[in-house]
Amino acid sequence: MMKYTSGLLFIFIFCTSCNEQNETSLQKDSTNSETNFSGEWKSKESISMGGNIVCSYDEGDRMLSKTMKIEEQADFLTIEVPNPSPGAALATSQEKLAFDGKEREINHGPERGKKFTVKMSADGQTMTINSIVHLMTAVPFGINTYKQQFVYVTEVWKLSNDGKTITVQANAKSTLFGDERSWETVFDKVLWYSKTFFESPDPLQEGIDRDSLIVK
Repeated sequence: MMKYTSGLLFIFIFCTSCNEQNETSLQKDSTNSETNFSGEWKSKESISMGGNIVCSYDEGDRMLSKTMKIEEQADFLTIEVPNPSPGAALATSQEKLAFDGKEREINHGPERGKKFTVKMSADGQTMTINSIVHLMTAVPFGINTYKQQFVYVTEVWKLSNDGKTITVQANAKSTLFGDERSWETVFDKVLWYSKTFFESPDPLQEGIDRDSLIVK
């Protein structure tokens, strides 16, 4: 009888322990899924304009946009932004950021584009992007004379614990300007659905109260 009772007690303790571990695992998964970078976001100013390096980027680049739609996967995320360029094949542009730290490149034409690497923190709350933007600029007083320029940009994206804001701390130095620049851009999570988000980046044009769309 003692052996039978001990066996039942062991099974009970084992099952209780497994259930607690499963609940903890589910809670972690739930927390991670609720607080990743996925969602639709808006800011008062684009990242590049905050540092006044807007001239370094081509139309449709995420650095020029005040709105963005992010979809995060296990090893990468995509950022979709409106593309206002009249010659653009699509109304939106998409950039894929893989977390493996490998260098990737986007070319916009001869001697114009950017190379970048991306790393995500172990807790999934901080993403670091290091970029080298290259472009050609006209030489003053030169006739059809251009010079290769480089802009070195570091962005540190931090997601708030409640998943409602993304704070981008950026730093840039360049052969275009002598000083090093640092600035911060804050994106708020928004509620309106994708069609409105991309067709009308400014909800006031549609008579919508912008503040009512921000997650509180």
